[in-house]
Amino acid sequence: MPKWLLIYLMVINVVAFVIFGIDKSKARRGKWRIPESTLILFSIIGGAAGSLLGMLLFHHKTRHGKFCLLVPLSLVLWIALLAWFFLGQ
Repeated sequence: MPKWLLIYLMVINVVAFVIFGIDKSKARRGKWRIPESTLILFSIIGGAAGSLLGMLLFHHKTRHGKFCLLVPLSLVLWIALLAWFFLGQ
């Protein structure tokens, strides 16, 4: 795996996890929230594992159909993309 890709995926997953935690904290306190589109975007651009972990550990967005569909789907697509990239070479 190229070093830059590994670093990118590690950073984006940590950021995705953290923003799910921040949004959950803000939801509990009735504060301004991170837009749902931003949360989903982080999942799509490579942070799917961090997003899913954040959903499960923080019990956040687990009742929202689009999150329960798009976040795991993003993770499956990223795994398939990485498998195709590395096994195809």
